[in-house]
Amino acid sequence: MTSVALVRTPLSPLLRLLILTQLAFNIGFFAVLPFLAEHLADAIGMAGWLVGLVLGLRTVSQQGLFVVGGALADRYGVRPVVLAGCVLRIAGFGWLGYAEETWSVVGAVLLIGFAAALFSPAVESEVARQAVEWEESGGGSRTRVLALFTVAGQVGAFVGPLLGALLLAVDFRVACLAGAGVFVLVLAGHAWLLPQHIPGRARVTEKGGVRALVRNRRFLALCCAYGAYLLAYNQLYLALPEEVERAAGSQAPLAWLFALSSLLVVTAQLPVTRWAGERLDPRRCMAAGLSLIAVGFAAVAVARPAELTGTAGMLPAFGFVVLLTLGQMLLAPVARAWVPDLAEPGRLGLYTGALSSVSGLIVLLGSAATGTLLDMGLPAAVPWLVLAAVPVAAITLLPRRSRPPCRR
Repeated sequence: MTSVALVRTPLSPLLRLLILTQLAFNIGFFAVLPFLAEHLADAIGMAGWLVGLVLGLRTVSQQGLFVVGGALADRYGVRPVVLAGCVLRIAGFGWLGYAEETWSVVGAVLLIGFAAALFSPAVESEVARQAVEWEESGGGSRTRVLALFTVAGQVGAFVGPLLGALLLAVDFRVACLAGAGVFVLVLAGHAWLLPQHIPGRARVTEKGGVRALVRNRRFLALCCAYGAYLLAYNQLYLALPEEVERAAGSQAPLAWLFALSSLLVVTAQLPVTRWAGERLDPRRCMAAGLSLIAVGFAAVAVARPAELTGTAGMLPAFGFVVLLTLGQMLLAPVARAWVPDLAEPGRLGLYTGALSSVSGLIVLLGSAATGTLLDMGLPAAVPWLVLAAVPVAAITLLPRRSRPPCRR
């Protein structure tokens, strides 16, 4: 029903498979990872700094290596890279369920992260390429397909923790094995349904893709703008908890704000994408999203000096989450839909992976700077005003024009 409401012509079986893949990936992932920190601290007894290090290693092994997974998909095709990623994810979750020593936990977490670095850019790049072909055949805007892909991922991110919470009533190991079981099903489904050779996708054998990528100023500008958005989104976990605790006296309302963000994406992403696609080109759409995010930060900055608490004190945080999520809905699908127009022929996997890796590096550096900013004892409004300036600056980086879409 969702795809029928979204598009004028049916999606291809391959596109439907890849969109359902994103749903399954996130269910399996979020059934385990949200509960990892508590397991490491309470069940294994790791110190807080070591828990943070383990979680950081997972992020680095995943986001940082997306560019590797994308390049492998260009070289060897989508099917072997996705299947290899699923096998590694199954092994990683199984290993994590039985890991009790620090070295063993680190090994399992690195394996879990690298698995995603294999299958995610392969799937995302093929979704983008198929979306371009669907657009060229008269099906509708490619951005709508990427929006449906986003919604599927968000549904998985919502369902996964609920499944994990139920399984944790038994044991963390059971949650890990259930997560592995999800990927066993994904592996079996893709071994059966994912074509060996996808029509229109040619494998590249020549070297030099990375060299051309780092000279592609328009693509790197898109990466920087997308990284600014991800840095802003990361404040849900860095700046927002501190503000919520100040206003409410605890971080309990955070769960409701996160649920609100997920609900907005699931219910409003497709209408927002449809509305924006009829009125805005990619650059203006991303600029509008970044502007909304900046207003969200500014709203907290304006209200912060009043030091309001209780319900009134929570309103700026509520407004920030709503505006941040609306900004995300405007710009995230458009950014990924723009990549095929900026990528070299045959290198879409590399460029899709690089978008995540480069923006992830920006988030890593920016989060360290944000943490320092929050700890400097500045006037309450200053950190939020600085954060509001980041998406505003990112607007100036957006590529000016988009080349006509071409096949990848």
